[in-house]
Amino acid sequence: MKTFDYSLNYEDLNLRKHPELYAIGRGEQGVLTVEPYKSEILPFWRFKNEEIAKESSKKIFDLFLEYLNNDDFVGADMARKFLQMGYTRAKRYANYKGGKKYEGPVPDDKKGQSGAHGREEKERGTGDPEKEKASKIFKAKWDEARNHPEYKRQKERFIVKFK
Repeated sequence: MKTFDYSLNYEDLNLRKHPELYAIGRGEQGVLTVEPYKSEILPFWRFKNEEIAKESSKKIFDLFLEYLNNDDFVGADMARKFLQMGYTRAKRYANYKGGKKYEGPVPDDKKGQSGAHGREEKERGTGDPEKEKASKIFKAKWDEARNHPEYKRQKERFIVKFK
């Protein structure tokens, strides 16, 4: 499977018209860059509390189904990534006060990279319990999306076609 290509100019690139340039990548890669999907899905992505997470995840899942029905695998995969990101971000806020896992700023030479970079990890379990409820809602929708039979079929076809 191709790795996600961060060198492409996603702001000016319409991946609905050029799906051959899309790489599934790992996890949530590209979720906040790939257009036109970012602009279509991001306005609905919220996880402040349980009620908002239910509404948000339902709307994003509805978009996921719409993309599948339109045979738009890239859109479906992006919606799946937003559901995954709803889970991971809500979980981060559930585990750590303010959603920050590490103490202090990221050193300039490490910006854009993941990991601690020598910073101390904050105490786990100090976060918002409401975010834990939101994370469970997103996790259920994310699981439903990634296990959806039509999603799996389209994903396999996409991989074969564009590998």
